[in-house]
Formats: sequence, C-alpha cells, structure tokens
Amino acid sequence: MAELHVELVAPDRKVWSGTATMVVARTLDGEIGILPGHTPVLGVLQTGSVRVDKADGGVLLAAVDGGFLSLANDQVSILAEGAELAEEIDVAAAEAELTRLRSSGDADLAAQKRAEARLHAAEGRMHAH
Repeated sequence: MAELHVELVAPDRKVWSGTATMVVARTLDGEIGILPGHTPVLGVLQTGSVRVDKADGGVLLAAVDGGFLSLANDQVSILAEGAELAEEIDVAAAEAELTRLRSSGDADLAAQKRAEARLHAAEGRMHAH
C-alpha cells in the first residue's frame, strides 16, 4: 500500500514525523485532503487543526497556528508557525482562555482562532478513541 511520509515541524521543534495514509488540513484555499499519489501542492495553512491518519491505523490531531504545507513525491511537509499535538493540550486551560478572550473587550480574533483550534484538536482526540 502506498504511503505518505509526513513531517510536522514548528520553529522550536519537530512535532511529529512518520508515515501516513492521509493528511487533512485547512489552507487559505479551503480544506485539502492528501492521499498517496496526490499531485504536488504548496499551500498556506490557516490556524486550525491538522489530521494525520497514520499508517499504523492511529490518528494524529494537532492544532497549528498558520504556516505552510507542501507535497511532492508523497512527502508532506507541514511547516507551522506554532503547533501542539492534541494530547499536549490542556482542555480546561484552553476553554478558560477562549472564554476570557470572548468576554474581553479586546477583539483579538487571531488569539480566539488559536484557542478554538486547540479545543477542536483536543476534542477530536477524545472522540477518535
């Protein structure tokens, strides 16, 4: 079976590396699903979640804070400005942060999107098991 080799990196660390059967991410052009054999692509990531269906049958969910996604020859590189794996996210803290941001008079939409992406990834992790 054909597989993708995936690298998810942030400025401070390599977040995850491995083989996968599918990657789903949201770019400025919309959501993209990548399967082995996909044509080459370069996209700008939106703040949101990335899903990697791992070759071993597991699912990796991560919250990313923008960046780039590139694909060539079944090699997927996700270069995120910031990234957290779903299992690293403290759900209570993320919910508190989102509530604080929504209730403050400061309309920091980028911070709200980051908090929403973290919650989405964390909640997806809980539903994937």
